[in-house]
Amino acid sequence: MSETLEIPWRDLSEEALAGVIEEFVTREGTEYGEEEVPLKTKIAQVRRQLERGEVLLFFDARSNSCQLLSCAEARERRLRAAVQGGDER
Repeated sequence: MSETLEIPWRDLSEEALAGVIEEFVTREGTEYGEEEVPLKTKIAQVRRQLERGEVLLFFDARSNSCQLLSCAEARERRLRAAVQGGDER
């Protein structure tokens, strides 16, 4: 049984979604290049990526946290889990 579950972002309240996105864009290691990008802009960019289906939202039961992954990253994790005999979604 997988410990990572894809969550449709539209199922979250606006407040919860805003919190997930803000936590993601303020994580250490989330870089936007040499120029400083305002937090509000970063949040809007991630929100648009979710709306376009370029980024997916996952809940990780092991860490009890949410993750935002690009479709490519999600596909790679699913393939890796399938090869390892898991059923990561």
